[in-house]
Formats: sequence, structure tokens, C-alpha cells
Amino acid sequence: MNADTDHDLNVPTVLVVDDTPTNIQVLFSLLDEVGYRVAIAKSGETALQRVEHHRPDLILLDVMMPGGIDGFETCQRLKAKEATRDIPIIFMTALSDTVDKVKGLRLGAVDYITKPIQHEEVLARMDVHLQLYRLNRNLEQVVMERTAALNGALEDLKNAQVQLVHGEKMSTLGQLVAGIAHEINNPINFIYGNFQPAKDYIEDLLSLVQVFTEEYPTPSDRVQEKMNAIDLEFLREDLPRLLHSMQFGTQRIRDLVLSLRNFSRLDESELKAVDLHEGLESTLLILQNRLKSKTTAREILLNRNYGNLPLVECYPGQLNQVFMNLLSNAIDALEERILPHVGNGPEDHQSPEIRIATQMVSRDRVQVMIEDNGPGIAPEVQSKIFDAFFTTKPMNKGTGLGLSISYQIIVDKHGGELRCVSRPGEGTQFVIELPLRLGSAVEHSLSANVS
Repeated sequence: MNADTDHDLNVPTVLVVDDTPTNIQVLFSLLDEVGYRVAIAKSGETALQRVEHHRPDLILLDVMMPGGIDGFETCQRLKAKEATRDIPIIFMTALSDTVDKVKGLRLGAVDYITKPIQHEEVLARMDVHLQLYRLNRNLEQVVMERTAALNGALEDLKNAQVQLVHGEKMSTLGQLVAGIAHEINNPINFIYGNFQPAKDYIEDLLSLVQVFTEEYPTPSDRVQEKMNAIDLEFLREDLPRLLHSMQFGTQRIRDLVLSLRNFSRLDESELKAVDLHEGLESTLLILQNRLKSKTTAREILLNRNYGNLPLVECYPGQLNQVFMNLLSNAIDALEERILPHVGNGPEDHQSPEIRIATQMVSRDRVQVMIEDNGPGIAPEVQSKIFDAFFTTKPMNKGTGLGLSISYQIIVDKHGGELRCVSRPGEGTQFVIELPLRLGSAVEHSLSANVS
């Protein structure tokens, strides 16, 4: 047999390393006769070169060899490399010194045989160690397969938990929004619907007062006393402004209710072509109170740079949930940067800011960028931010689900991309890319992946 010929992969290969031709011939004949595939090396250097190209299942290694390295050094080098450290090595030696045998075993050899070689002993020892070698490799393979299966099951469990929590969260949100919208919408519509007639009536009354004062420039003492008591001139001047403020406030409440309904859109389970800017603005209106200054710290500036986008086919409620998660995280990051300055000396001269930009990035893809100039994310954390249940926020403040859910919505549900770019001290940027259209086949495939 020859080391370089084709062979049955199930036949073990034995590398014999010996500088004595007689020993090589004896071992070659013995091993070839019982069916082993045999490779030969006449020095430690040659053995190391052969192992680089053809990995044997077992090595018979002579201790005393002339040249640069002996058997001990050869063994040590083989055990130092990841690719060859597991190959069983049996030393062949004429030495009867126990110290040399112990040295070989300590270097990593599994056994030794003494020259002159006893055929049955050699074959018996080789058979034992080859079986152990196979069992060990099979065990490693089983462990790797089981570990991979367990990791896969764990990942599936995490995804299922995320979907369950997300579903419950969105269901609760839908009920809350529906209740708020119903309770607020009816009375505010009543007020708004009657506001214009009330305004007309008040203007008529003020007109009547004007005519009365013109016709009777010198009122009676009682009338004059009442006019002074109510400060008629101020009332006539301030009442229109008051009505305008009331009308503005009423309109704002109606807009907020509409934004809540647009934000959730939980009744829209099918794909729908929508204006992404409308979803962004609805989310910003809900978060507007958080953008304002709560303390002596500065208000968060909002910088919009909207491009000319067509309608995008998507699941609007879920996409707005992503906007909410990313914008809330940006506000949290900016509050983390702002609040330490309050009452603690000079403030950072850079104003806290959130920048939102949208654009077409190709003929059939749009991009939404949400960026803050907060403290940024550490490099060792960036690789984990989309993992389920991972959070850097204090206990009871973060669930570790926001970004994980956002990633699933963008990537799995919409076939898009969600990536993060951040440098500590320079802020964080989240980039969303979405296809303009999701065909029925793509929709079915994506739905299957998240179901």
C-alpha cells in the first residue's frame, strides 16, 4: 500500500516514523497484512510535513532518531497544533528507562511499545487506541450536533417568547388606544362641532354690545358699574384670543386622537400602502412631551429631512411600533447625556438633537434614518443589541425586547434591513431599509418564517 493512493475512508491510516529500514519494513508488512493503510516518514521533520497534508489516524513514533529533532520533540510539536493534537501517538523505543517512558506520556503520547517489536502486542495496543480515537471523535460530533440542536431550540424559544410578548403587548396597546380614542373622540367631536356656532353667538353678542355702547354712550350708573366690574373693554379685546386658543386646543386633541389611531392601526392585519412620514409624525406627536425640557436641562431639538417618498407597502401598525422603539431609545440616550449636567457645573455646549431623514436608496427601496447625538453604544454591546432580552437599561426600565422586536418586524416581516452605527461619545444611528412592495409570494414566505 502507498500513502498517496486512493483508499477506503473507513480504513485507518497509520504513520510509521522510524529511521531504521528494517523496522520500517517489518511494520509496513505487519500493518499492511492486517488491512491498515500505511504511511512512512524517516525523520521527525518529514513526519511533521506529511501530517500537514495527510492527517493519519494514529502515529507510531520512534524515540531515538538522528537529525534535527528526536521523537520527543516531534511529539511536542504535534501536540502544540490544534489540527494534530488529538492524533494518538504510540512511542517505539528500545529504552527500558522508566523516566523516558514517563516523559513520552507527559508530552501527550497515549502509549509505548518496546523494541524488538512483538507483533500481537503492537496490533492489540493500536486497536485499543484507534477504537478510543474513533469513539472520542464520534462523541465530539454528537456533542457538537446536540449543542447546535440545543442552541437552535433555545433561539426558537426566544423568538417564540418575543412573538408572544409582542403579541400581548400590541393587543394590550390596541385595547388601550381603542378605549382612549372612544372616550375622548365622542366628547371632543361634540365640542368641536359646536365650537363654530358658539363662536358666532359670542361675536353676535359682542356686536350687540358695540351697537349698544354707540347708541347709549352715557349708560346709567348701574350699567356703568357692571361694565367696570367685568372690565368690558378688556373682555371685548381678550375674548376672541381666548376663543382662538380654545379652538387650537380642541384641534390639537383631535389630532392626538387621530395620531393614536394611526400609530396603532391594529385593525390593519393586511399589507397596506402608506405614507411613512405620516407614521413618523404620529409617533413624534405621541412622544412630544418627552422631547420637551422636564428640568432646567435643554429641550431636545428635532431635525427632519424628509425626502420625496412614494407610498410603501407594509404592516403600518408594526412599522410604527419600530419608529416608537427607536425614537424612545434615542430620547433615553439623550436624557442620559443631559441629566448629569443638571446642577453639576457647566453644560455641554452641544444641543441634544434627534435627526430623522428619509430617502430613496434605489428604484424599489426606501430608507429611514433615526440618529441622535447622545453618548453612543460601546463596541462590545453593539453586537448584542438585537438579541432578545438583552438590555443595558436599569431594572424595571427596559425589557430587552424593543430592538429585538423591531429587528423581527423589519427583517422577517418586511424583508428589509435594520442596522446600527454608533461610536461612543458621538451618538447612534439606526438605519431602516424597506422594499416598496411585498409580493404575495414574498408575503407568504415571510409570514411562514415568523409563524
